[in-house]
Amino acid sequence: MFTGLLAELEKNLKKLPGIGTKSAQRLAMYLIGMEKNSALELSESIRLAVENYQHCKHCNMLSEDEVCSFCSDTNRNDTHLCVVENTQDVYLIDNTHEFHGRYFVMGNLLSPLDGIGPNEINFPALLKLIKSNGIEELILALNPSAEGESTISYIAHQLEGLPVRITRLSTGLPFGGDIEYTNSLTLGNALKRRYSVSD
Repeated sequence: MFTGLLAELEKNLKKLPGIGTKSAQRLAMYLIGMEKNSALELSESIRLAVENYQHCKHCNMLSEDEVCSFCSDTNRNDTHLCVVENTQDVYLIDNTHEFHGRYFVMGNLLSPLDGIGPNEINFPALLKLIKSNGIEELILALNPSAEGESTISYIAHQLEGLPVRITRLSTGLPFGGDIEYTNSLTLGNALKRRYSVSD
């Protein structure tokens, strides 16, 4: 339908999650129809955010600083580590006020068909963190999908023999669901009722 710069804009908008062809076309038309200063201000804020965010050197979450605000918070429980897939999950879980430990962001879930193996989910960094920080409980707060289940099983198997209790989220998260779309109350209850992976 579109050609030239408009087609290029549509193609790039389709890279965003949940944006299909029609939504991308609608957004593209909206953006070029905006007041130019507002549109350029939006593009500048995107550029600045992309250029200035980096992965925290401790937990791998996206942060403006080399060490994120969670890792630099001295009031958090150093013996409890919550493993999530992405940075957004950190904020969702922390907003439940049920967890006060540390976080680690995998970045991906195991998916051999997509070429995502142990190194792509940052497992070596997670293992190093567990061994060096005296972690007593590892909470696997991963989406209950096929990829999430595979990742949970892999991590649990690799950590066999280490003195760490491995738990996972409990009730309220249906198989194939997504933590991103789970409300705070349900997610908080899943945290409170977490259970051992080996059970």
